[in-house]
Amino acid sequence: MESASVNSQTRKSTIEGPAGALEIALDAPAGDSRGVAVIAHPHPLFGGTLDNKVVQTLARAFVQSGWTAVRFNFRGVGGSAGSHDEGRGELDDFLAVVQHAAAPGGKQVTLALAGFSFGAFVTTHAFERLRTSRNIEKLVLVGTSVSRAAAAPIDPAAHLKTLVVHGEQDDTVLLSAVMDWARPQALPVTVVPGVGHFFHGQLPLLKHLVTRHLSSPVA
Repeated sequence: MESASVNSQTRKSTIEGPAGALEIALDAPAGDSRGVAVIAHPHPLFGGTLDNKVVQTLARAFVQSGWTAVRFNFRGVGGSAGSHDEGRGELDDFLAVVQHAAAPGGKQVTLALAGFSFGAFVTTHAFERLRTSRNIEKLVLVGTSVSRAAAAPIDPAAHLKTLVVHGEQDDTVLLSAVMDWARPQALPVTVVPGVGHFFHGQLPLLKHLVTRHLSSPVA
């Protein structure tokens, strides 16, 4: 059974979301926080939760890099109210978490967005919705779901602040499908050879790729 803790100081709570309570888990860095990273989990109908190992790996990478990491359960998962809405309501959930965690009391803080699988799909749409009103410093997309529904394109001006990582042997979201999404945008994709959708045995490498991206200068 996976632990929900990224570190011993993980704080779980609920906030009011569009469909009722939304369960969130917050992990803060040891020193001053560089900003808030909101991280979305895989498909709720296939066991995706904020406890997913890839999601936890993303959170650890952000915390190690000085960010406050906020994971959350989409509607209908864990302690979150409501039911699955095929990405529409989940986008609203994501935006509600951003508003709560990265704009407390209306004061905006530095923001990063990240997601895995279905969560990365939702993250692309959250980025599209927020990019004109918020300064999003970093965007991290892992195993991005592009097959069930169309992921949003990434604005060319944001390509240098975006990390797209995919496993060569991903049989849940084929690499060829991700390349078909990325190619018209000339959006770079980092491919990990021999790795499947859940990065089994390669989570430390995934964490390294993310921390390296987070340490690169802001584009």
